[in-house]
Amino acid sequence: MCVLKKIRISAVVAATGLLLSGVASADDVTRIGVAVPLTGNNAAYGKDIENAVKLAVSEANASNLTIGGKPLKLVVESGDDQADPRTGVQIAQQLVDKGVTVVIGHFNSGTTIPASKIYSNAHVPMITPAATNPTITEQGSAYVFSIIATDAQNAGAAGRYAVEVAKAKRIAVIDDRTAFGQGEADEFVKAVTAAQGGIVDRQYTNDKAVDFSAQLTHIKGQNADLVFFAGLNPQAGMVKKKMKQLGIRAQFVGGGGVVEPTFLGVAGADAEGAMAWEYGSPIASLPRGKEFEAKYQQKFGSAMLSYAPFAYDATWSAIKAMQAANSTKPADFLAKLRAQEYAGITGDIQFTASGALTRPSTTLYQVANGKWVPVKTVR
Repeated sequence: MCVLKKIRISAVVAATGLLLSGVASADDVTRIGVAVPLTGNNAAYGKDIENAVKLAVSEANASNLTIGGKPLKLVVESGDDQADPRTGVQIAQQLVDKGVTVVIGHFNSGTTIPASKIYSNAHVPMITPAATNPTITEQGSAYVFSIIATDAQNAGAAGRYAVEVAKAKRIAVIDDRTAFGQGEADEFVKAVTAAQGGIVDRQYTNDKAVDFSAQLTHIKGQNADLVFFAGLNPQAGMVKKKMKQLGIRAQFVGGGGVVEPTFLGVAGADAEGAMAWEYGSPIASLPRGKEFEAKYQQKFGSAMLSYAPFAYDATWSAIKAMQAANSTKPADFLAKLRAQEYAGITGDIQFTASGALTRPSTTLYQVANGKWVPVKTVR
């Protein structure tokens, strides 16, 4: 027998031996996809979500779970969608091609909406822990889920509060023209109008802008008494700071993605008194909230941002559905995911027929003495 043939036979025998001895092959793992921005302006949020998914996966692996009589070995497959719709679609296809069984993502509504079609066509469930445009779960797909309040709920609450509680008479709106920002602004305006409030100005920017002088100067000319900004940090902090520089005394109110240390750092002393509506309930008010926050910080050496608890719950929601179905195949556990009732970090996880969260909450915060302080939570 030639040497080359001996080598080939030995290699086959060795590989067979590894499989028989219980060493996992590539096909023995269950892949959980994460699609978020890991570079660019939204990278901090994306890393926050990815970390939370990794935390849930590490806990599941340490629990020695079994499905179908075999050990459940989970691995995380991450994709950087760069908060860009076109890149998001490419990342979605890459994750599908890698054989992920579920996807936690995306972060931005603008990437989530087109990417969700890729997952739906591939029959791969997607659970978003952060994207909030109502369109996401209104597309009629059986594979799309959201574990967070929508803009209709969050910005809707902000609009009603502005008129009915804050008693604002002349309300101005700025949005960043993304699917998130525009959608949030639209829902805010809709709620203000329904509450018989007055919108005196609506201005636009983009999600990469750093100067808002023109928009705010126009708003100042309208004598607005409340300014609602629909966009993310750090732009929200820049807007608040510029308002102070221009002598605008109107109340600043932000939407989701604003109640973060970044806002405080960018706006500095000018942050004082700012308000923002954020998705979910204050983490400290939840039964396991403080425990999760401490666990996250210990593992990653940094404080979590707003969406980590939602990403953690989304991951465990998928894992528990697999356990209930005794299968890691989407065709088997999809029905269990849709019908489940799971007590998560963020609250009770249960989905409507469209895949939206059944009982979402949203909270108003205000900056007092340099810190975000919860004021009111509504469901």
